[in-house]
Amino acid sequence: MKYIYYGTMGSDWATRTEDRWKIVAPKLQELGIVIEALYYTQGEFDFVEVVECDDPQAVLAYSIWMAKEGIARTRTMPAFSKENFDDACKKV
Repeated sequence: MKYIYYGTMGSDWATRTEDRWKIVAPKLQELGIVIEALYYTQGEFDFVEVVECDDPQAVLAYSIWMAKEGIARTRTMPAFSKENFDDACKKV
């Protein structure tokens, strides 16, 4: 399953990309989350991540962990492929 994270970085981490990834990468691996795309953005959010993970609780745990560590505050939503959407429409 794919998920989209919209995030705002904590002020202590905004310019420390390498340090942030040294901490984040092992946690992602531990939780079984794979980042498929990462974009830094301007406006309401500092970054957008597209991730793949089979465990929704792991996705929730990652959000909680990032907030607890002060790395980022996130909003997360599931993302569905066109095929998933088409299959759901057939059930309506």
